[in-house]
Amino acid sequence: MTDKHPTDRLTLETPTASVAQTNRPEIDASAHPCAQGPLWPRERLLLSWARLMGWTTLAEGDLLRNPAYRRLWTSILTSAFGAQITMLALPLTAAVLLQASPTQMGLLTAMEIAPFVLFSLPGGVWLDRVRKLPVYVVGETMIGLILASVPLAWWMGWLAMPWMYTVGFVVGSIHTVAGSAAQIVLTQVVPRERLVEAHAKNAMANSGAEVAGPGLAGALIKLVGAPAALLVDAALLIASAWILRGVPIQEDPPKPAQGSTAQAFWNDLMEGLRFVGGHPLLVTLALTVGLWQMAHYAAVVVQILFATRVLDMGEQSIGLSYIALGVGTVIASIVGRRISARIGPGPCMLLGFAITGAGWLTLALAPEGPLGVALFAAMLMSFSAGAIFIFINFLALRQAVTPAPLLGRMTSTMRWLTLLAAGPGALLGGWMGEHLSLRWALAFAGASSLLLALLAWRVPRLRQLRTLPTPDESQARAPADAPGAAGRPAD
Repeated sequence: MTDKHPTDRLTLETPTASVAQTNRPEIDASAHPCAQGPLWPRERLLLSWARLMGWTTLAEGDLLRNPAYRRLWTSILTSAFGAQITMLALPLTAAVLLQASPTQMGLLTAMEIAPFVLFSLPGGVWLDRVRKLPVYVVGETMIGLILASVPLAWWMGWLAMPWMYTVGFVVGSIHTVAGSAAQIVLTQVVPRERLVEAHAKNAMANSGAEVAGPGLAGALIKLVGAPAALLVDAALLIASAWILRGVPIQEDPPKPAQGSTAQAFWNDLMEGLRFVGGHPLLVTLALTVGLWQMAHYAAVVVQILFATRVLDMGEQSIGLSYIALGVGTVIASIVGRRISARIGPGPCMLLGFAITGAGWLTLALAPEGPLGVALFAAMLMSFSAGAIFIFINFLALRQAVTPAPLLGRMTSTMRWLTLLAAGPGALLGGWMGEHLSLRWALAFAGASSLLLALLAWRVPRLRQLRTLPTPDESQARAPADAPGAAGRPAD
């Protein structure tokens, strides 16, 4: 629903040297302020899971040896299992239980996106004035409670599309602020030089849930119904928030703004816009990822409808197909950072555009029957792999060039810019699915993403981007005294 990796709820997010480390001294994680600490039994179990997912051994400086990052990673893993249920249960509730039309599915997605357009900019200003971790914790908790309202409405006989629109809008509103806080919390735990590595490890945490979760989610939905299954996600979100509370972050309270509250708020908002608008790389990233989000949401609103109404797939069959989403994430998480290090974060991101576009275009041409079901799974795998290539680089690049005092406003401004086209994309995909065909909507998404990859390759700023840049501290407002400047450990 956001600019994060689609399988991670509020954030996004392998061994070998990260892109940032290719031309810099190696960073020893044990030297980080939060790098020492005991392994609790739950964390030992999760580290064993990490080894099972591809990390046979944890090197001495591995990020998962940092107790603060390890706890954050544990929360992401817990939330990710619940996200697999919601990813299937919410659209299936609308498409199957409520018999939503393609246009209604597009409107539901647009309602989830609308808060980003309405609230991102003021939310970013507010976020730079408060501590980020509590916002993240409260956001996880509130989303769990809101999702629990869907089975309640179902049992009471109130559930209808207007209820679903309301849930989508409220969840989107929470994502707008709490999602930005989640991304900043990562930068408070992990040195900037290791952000690509951290995003890749977060994606690996999600991949475990994506491999095991969809089949279990499909079986659960078949057993108790899509609305009731959301209660399991609500419980996992509460557990995730409880784990987050213990992340050891030393963040000093930001200093209050000087002068008139309204004037100071407006000045801060404009400062964030000026920073993003005056940074050529951020402008280029916002434009390209924004166009990709338009294609992405045009496909998202019709792919469940395509599976249920064209391919005649049931809930459990769809759940099993979504395992391919996890397979794509596992593969991309293992090789993504290596590819990024070899060809550069810019070209790696463009490769992600091409991979996702090829998947959507292939599904648009898929025949009915077993081959079509296989191609649906292949589309999910190519989407998750391509999205990993896009977002581990996109998020790391924008965080790497931004001074700490501006991270909240930059994150919210970039989320606002990249999602401006997502709402129209969702509505266009829904309209095409209803008035032309579901295949036309998928073909539009695929062709748009492939064309974007081709055109973006002609932009030297992306094609020649081989390493992570560094922030120009002179663009920040008095970094030593600015709000939040002391909230991040030294790299």
